[in-house]
Amino acid sequence: MSREQAIANAEQCFDSGAFRSVLSRRLSIPTESQNPDRAEALASYLSTEMQPAFEAMGFRCETLTHTKARAPFLYAERIEDPALPTVLGYGHGDVIRGLEPEWHEGLSPWALTERDGRWYGRGIADNKGQHSINMEALRLVFETRGKLGFNVKYLIEMGEETGSPGLRELCEQHKDRFRADLLIASDGPRLSPQRPTVFLGARGSLNIDLSIEAREGGHHSGNWGGLISNPGIQLAHAIASISSPTGQIRIPEWVPAELPASVRRALVDCEVDGGSDGPVIEPEWGEPGLSPAERVFGWCSFEVLAYKTGNPETPVNAIPPRAWARCQLRFVVGVDPDNLLPALRSHLDRQGFPMVKIQTTRETMFKATRIDPEDPWVKWTVSSLEKTSGKKTAILPNLGGSLPNDIFTDVLGLKTVWVPHSYPGCSQHAPNEHLPPELLREALTLMTGLYWDLGSGSTPK
Repeated sequence: MSREQAIANAEQCFDSGAFRSVLSRRLSIPTESQNPDRAEALASYLSTEMQPAFEAMGFRCETLTHTKARAPFLYAERIEDPALPTVLGYGHGDVIRGLEPEWHEGLSPWALTERDGRWYGRGIADNKGQHSINMEALRLVFETRGKLGFNVKYLIEMGEETGSPGLRELCEQHKDRFRADLLIASDGPRLSPQRPTVFLGARGSLNIDLSIEAREGGHHSGNWGGLISNPGIQLAHAIASISSPTGQIRIPEWVPAELPASVRRALVDCEVDGGSDGPVIEPEWGEPGLSPAERVFGWCSFEVLAYKTGNPETPVNAIPPRAWARCQLRFVVGVDPDNLLPALRSHLDRQGFPMVKIQTTRETMFKATRIDPEDPWVKWTVSSLEKTSGKKTAILPNLGGSLPNDIFTDVLGLKTVWVPHSYPGCSQHAPNEHLPPELLREALTLMTGLYWDLGSGSTPK
């Protein structure tokens, strides 16, 4: 019974095909939470895959529901000794729509397929592959040691891809039940495919619609051009007042006062790498004076996701009556989320655009979260990962994207450490979602070592 034996067992689990078999079975369940016809699949994933796997390790399982949630949650708990450290785990079993017709020939979102050194399937990166790694690592520690050596509470939801409806309310309702010392979970990408990574929170996310409704219908551009306003031009200028031509945000309330020193230290050796399939970084884009890592993990970004005026498919010689844009702000700790919309309204009015209407979208606003990169739990986690991999772990103060992490930090009061098992070029949310098997293999050994160390009595107080 040793750490080395547990990790050797993890390698054997992967090399024998046992892990692939488990993952293949889970990927075959079409758990598209955005598809109302998949309600049965969402519930089945919990009852046929998650619950039996937890119960085999001696967990007590319970299905939880909330009126705001479109699908059930599974709560699993194994308390070995109340005096031991207690860790909350989290994962989501729902996936983005499969988009079957858009996958490469011979590939299916609902079948694990190996091609050109990659494993393909919807959910392999987001998030079935990631929570399956963690659950198998728990099983391997349990079987090697005969116990875990710590307490585990685990929550699996089936609505993350639709904004996690009901998750916040569920955690508020069961705050005492979910109480723990730390959240350890896996989602999102590593900094690069080869480098183990931890991130300690997530950027916040706010989606907004900007629109101008000038009049009822279009009017001939020859007869009325130069006499009546063009909403397309006005909205373009309004957006240009928010961001510079190189993407620098021009609303002071939308950026933090500074980049904390601990964040700078954590990011000093972090190089953003999307892999061979990723886009080329443009050094002149974004906030000047920051490194690429600081721009995406330490600062805010404003994006125009869609823009429409007139009829793009069949343009006519008419001044359009309206214009619309879907925009997004990703923001970090240090920005007041309650002041985002008031600051935008004040800015547009000052710039001469009172005609621009601001509306929030259906997407839930995620708040920004980040624990101190120099927290003892962070140092402990990094030490464990480096002991297993022999590589220097990248410490990201927060994910560049957004997660419902503020529910764990603000509602449950937890420190959060995420250990991602994906990489930036995985085609998450797109056709041909995939991961390299060598990344999954390493991830299984990393998590086995981490859970082993959790039960070894050397965790932070």
